[in-house]
Amino acid sequence: MENQKVKKTWKQRLFHEFREYGFNVVYMTLFFSAVIHYRRLVLAEHGIILDDYFMGVIKALVIAKIVMIGAFLRISRKYERKPLIIPSIYKAVLFTLWVMLFDIIEIYIKAFIHTPVFTEAFSELKHHINPAWFGAAVVICISFLPFFAMKELSRVIGPDKFRGMFFITR
Repeated sequence: MENQKVKKTWKQRLFHEFREYGFNVVYMTLFFSAVIHYRRLVLAEHGIILDDYFMGVIKALVIAKIVMIGAFLRISRKYERKPLIIPSIYKAVLFTLWVMLFDIIEIYIKAFIHTPVFTEAFSELKHHINPAWFGAAVVICISFLPFFAMKELSRVIGPDKFRGMFFITR
């Protein structure tokens, strides 16, 4: 019998996309919330109080959607036949660049709306890209390493077997 792919209904595809997005959001919420909470504690020792309680959730919602857009556009399929470490690192770096590109676009649009002069908006963008911005890129890339390693493992062994390994009692 030929190996044929079964065509999914739109409801099945929609459910799959929501489940995938939900997994992405939960993972990223946990990671970014932990980093933001740590930053709040360190700054509090120096008398700087931040009230960005839900920033980890907001960042997770946005970045998870950006990752879904990149996956939908199939920007990361290049090394999927290589050992899992290679596509995992490749996707972590590629999607970090993808997220940072969206961040640059967002900052520029905000600046352009606030100041509709190209040079002034660009100047504000230059101020935004600083060492802390690059530090955030490193944090995102590091958070993406286990994220994409898990996704690659799931892709190779199959999502049902992968879920079974983590959530079914042996």
